[in-house]
Amino acid sequence: MDNPVAEHRTAAPVSLNLAVLTVSDTRTVETDISGALIIALAEAAGHRVADRAILPDEPVAMRSFLQSCAANVDLHAVLVTGGTGVSARDQTFETVSTLLTKPLPGYGELFRMLSYAQIGPACMLSRAVGGLMGKLAVLVMPGSRAAVELAMTKIILPELPHLVREARKH
Repeated sequence: MDNPVAEHRTAAPVSLNLAVLTVSDTRTVETDISGALIIALAEAAGHRVADRAILPDEPVAMRSFLQSCAANVDLHAVLVTGGTGVSARDQTFETVSTLLTKPLPGYGELFRMLSYAQIGPACMLSRAVGGLMGKLAVLVMPGSRAAVELAMTKIILPELPHLVREARKH
């Protein structure tokens, strides 16, 4: 095969174990449409959701959850929604950024580029961030349903197995 990316994708795991974290001070399991969409899209793609949490936008709670996920060797990725704006309560970017051992700036850049086509320059207010915590992929997307659909269908689901494969190589 002459295309290394296609070759790597072919060798990537087909089904991943995921955790889904919704960061919100107000959402519940019944009202968390963004978290539910992540789960539905991930499961439709053949992945398993091994853990789900809804936590307030509090760094200590987020950090604790993410560190417990990183300690679980069977977990491949955490998909996070919410807390990426610029209001005083939005602390997801800062919390996740401090935990990443290998940031992937291209994830946020690509999300904002694709988002620009939908919402114009307001995309600059999104602080989507991603990277690795050790071998665990952590990808954060905004809390809106449209943002989740965009991130999941255009970026995360097509590339996550490849990312996990590369993160776990020796």
